Amino acid sequence: MSLFITDECINCDVCEPECPNEAIFQGDEIYEITADLCTECVGHYDEPQCVEVCPVDCCLPDPNHEESKDELQTKFEEITA
Repeated sequence: MSLFITDECINCDVCEPECPNEAIFQGDEIYEITADLCTECVGHYDEPQCVEVCPVDCCLPDPNHEESKDELQTKFEEITA
């Protein structure tokens, strides 16, 4: 599944540059993730980079966008084609 950023985000700016798919952007109040671009870093890294760098652990699996690893791999291939 793709990830989302909770309202616990402190706008520290560390996640956005780490996203290899450019899925993270500054929203009205906090950073947000575009689900259509988020592959949980499948195809790039073993672990989601936003999760790795977030100091407040606010990058979580999005229950509204459940995807298998195979689906995330397919999305990665489509994005990088």
